[in-house]
Amino acid sequence: MQIDTEHLHHWMRAIRNSNDPMRTMDAFWRGQILSKEWLIDNLDELVHASVSVDIHGGWVGTLASMLFQSNVPCHFIRSVDIDPECEEIACNMNQIELEQGKFRAITADMCDIRSDADVVINTSCEHITQDQYDMWLSGMPINSIIVLQSNNYKIPEHVRIATTLEEFKQQSHLKLLFAGELDLPLYKRWMLIGTPDV
Repeated sequence: MQIDTEHLHHWMRAIRNSNDPMRTMDAFWRGQILSKEWLIDNLDELVHASVSVDIHGGWVGTLASMLFQSNVPCHFIRSVDIDPECEEIACNMNQIELEQGKFRAITADMCDIRSDADVVINTSCEHITQDQYDMWLSGMPINSIIVLQSNNYKIPEHVRIATTLEEFKQQSHLKLLFAGELDLPLYKRWMLIGTPDV
């Protein structure tokens, strides 16, 4: 996957124009980017036709922008985040696709969102409790591809980590197409791809 210079320009503009540029730059730590590349590489193996994508916990829109620049054929991406600071940054980050009508960012609690997207991504599983996760999953279409990431990084804002990949599988209630782990400097990232096990 390559990041083209026009998209890079919008990334830098989004960082510079955000209310807290240093906080926005947290989305570009090496572990964050490697985790997104890993997700895209594995999703690319499973998606062979044009898809709509919901990203729940979409943060500042980096994953959406990387997906648009990948081989995964996305005709529309909606980025959902509970932090109201993220919406404008995500729109700036994805300015090209926003103008083309292919991107939208909204401020909402993922647990209140129902989706009809072909692919639903939640890379913030460690930020919601098991009850919240179960409620979230109940709102997902049974035929959608669900992509989940979590980790074993113990910090106060991580309310539901998984200490092992097996534990993450048990938490997630998916019929699995992929399960894996990625070693990063501070933690291990877990990823599952599948469909709701209903």
